[in-house]
Amino acid sequence: MGMGRTPAGLIWKKPVGQGFSPPVIGQGKLIVFHRQSNNEVVEAWDPATGAKIWSYAYPTAYRDDFGFDEGPRAAPLIDSGRVYTLGAEGQLHCVNLADGKKVWSEDTHAKFRVRKGYFGAASSPVIDGNRLLMNAGGATGAGIVAFDKSNGKVMWTAGEDEASYSSPVVATLGGLKRALFLTRAGLVDIDPETGKIRYQMPWRARSQASVNAATPVVAGDILFLSASYGTGAIALEGKGTQYRKLWSSDDAISNHYSTSVIFNGYLYGFHGRQEEGQELRCVDLKTGKVQWSKGGVKAGTVTLAGDTLLVLQENGELIVAKADPKQFSAQSKHGLLGGTVRSYPALSDGRIFLRNGDTMACYRLQ
Repeated sequence: MGMGRTPAGLIWKKPVGQGFSPPVIGQGKLIVFHRQSNNEVVEAWDPATGAKIWSYAYPTAYRDDFGFDEGPRAAPLIDSGRVYTLGAEGQLHCVNLADGKKVWSEDTHAKFRVRKGYFGAASSPVIDGNRLLMNAGGATGAGIVAFDKSNGKVMWTAGEDEASYSSPVVATLGGLKRALFLTRAGLVDIDPETGKIRYQMPWRARSQASVNAATPVVAGDILFLSASYGTGAIALEGKGTQYRKLWSSDDAISNHYSTSVIFNGYLYGFHGRQEEGQELRCVDLKTGKVQWSKGGVKAGTVTLAGDTLLVLQENGELIVAKADPKQFSAQSKHGLLGGTVRSYPALSDGRIFLRNGDTMACYRLQ
């Protein structure tokens, strides 16, 4: 698969409904979350052929105020034989991975009186033990909510922060296990067991028309946050209930919507606004020093596979490069799917699964 050639590696291609929700693979099933007419639909497909195994649907009336796609945004979550999805209107559903039968559901926007954001609910929930944690954005002390993952009962609620488009992570820093949220307002470090907020730090643009979208990234005891709209990036070292700032800058690696990856102490990701042209960058995590910057790339996502970067641009072109802090070294380029590819791809058994606005495709990766 050489530079610029279309790969011969197409395995299958199938129509898919609306949405930016990425494909997810677990236990031999490809989970597809999309909108078909006035339903949000969760499906399991056979990864080898794209054949549908089961389908679960419920009604949606979501309308996008900006003329974007009206399908779901958040990534499905597979855990212990269950699939969890969060729809564009805050509909949280849990179904069995084996057969798609409903286990429980909750209308989080109605329950917690959530104000409609710009682009629909997009903060994918995360699971920690028996808890499902989400940035619900509720007005009544339910900014962050923990549900019992087995039955949907609320275990705790905390804070008032509106939801962002960034997904939470659970990680241990400085010997403490933390649920880390980049909400619309900023960083919230919360004890996942009790819902007690340990630390908060404002981190958002002054502009009302701004979003926090990239997910917090953790390496060792270092927490990295990044946003666009003049907010910028910051690296913090977690020690007990406090954080020490290592550096912050809006000129290093400001992520508009896709999250940077870390390999051997270096960040790799997109710098700049999607609509203004972006650069692919490598930055030293501890210092914020830019190691290299590559212009002329379309906005997109960066996925780490071993020591390899898979840079999937919005135009469906895939750049395969080494995660090398000395230089940007593209090994190959492949024109995959046309249209606009905004979602992250899924990787499994040497295959890459990706979607645009109307098609899901599977390619073999060399």
